[in-house]
Amino acid sequence: MEEQKKKSNWQSFWELVRFAIIAIIIVVPIRIFIAQPFIVSGSSMVPTFADGQYLIVDEISYLTGTPKRDDVVVFRNPNDTKIFFIKRVIGLPGETVDINSALNQVTITNKEHPNGFKLDQSFIKNVGGIDGHATLGPDQYYVLGDNRPASSDSRYWGVVSKNLMIGRVFLRLLPINKIGLMPGAYKQAE
Repeated sequence: MEEQKKKSNWQSFWELVRFAIIAIIIVVPIRIFIAQPFIVSGSSMVPTFADGQYLIVDEISYLTGTPKRDDVVVFRNPNDTKIFFIKRVIGLPGETVDINSALNQVTITNKEHPNGFKLDQSFIKNVGGIDGHATLGPDQYYVLGDNRPASSDSRYWGVVSKNLMIGRVFLRLLPINKIGLMPGAYKQAE
């Protein structure tokens, strides 16, 4: 009886080890290559995202595609790549971006709109900050926080290269009452 109990405990131990190994084999590649967690720090994206919210970032989309206007992205700070930011993509490669903060207007000029068009920013609640102007090169993006007066973004430190983009925000997990897929998604009518 004692020997049978030891054998049962040994089998349970090995089943647990086997389960842990399988879990690691599944979870580690997902965490490294597909998605990673991100915790919002600061108020630059209020009211879209608040300090302390827990997000999952989709890392695959930008390996196979490119960021789109209005994607909410996580990227490395161009001036210090150890720091990560979360912002909204406003300007795309080859475009010119002009910002009039007093009027809360962002005008985009590109091949399709040589006279420019104004972005719909009806979701922006906190306006102000500084004006901005940039002409983007290949693989360069102009990003802004949704809380313009409290955001350190492309108006201050310039454009973001695609190679600094980690991915787009795919899922908000916390707080529980705000769980959702593609949080912060907004589609422009150009």
